Amino acid sequence: MQVFNVEGMSCGHCVKAITQAVQAKDPAASVRVDLGAKEVGIESVLSADQVIALISEEGYGVKLA
Repeated sequence: MQVFNVEGMSCGHCVKAITQAVQAKDPAASVRVDLGAKEVGIESVLSADQVIALISEEGYGVKLA
């Protein structure tokens, strides 16, 4: 599982936007979001760079944890 620090997440809509962005490219991806810790854990065939690009496109600041 890859873990990312994501700035700007604050609600369920944020969780849904990030989950849908990742699963649009990898439907089998598992996405775990911890709003309090501002962390997103992703189990996917996508590379870290691909995931960072997808989350960035949704308007969030993101980096590997």
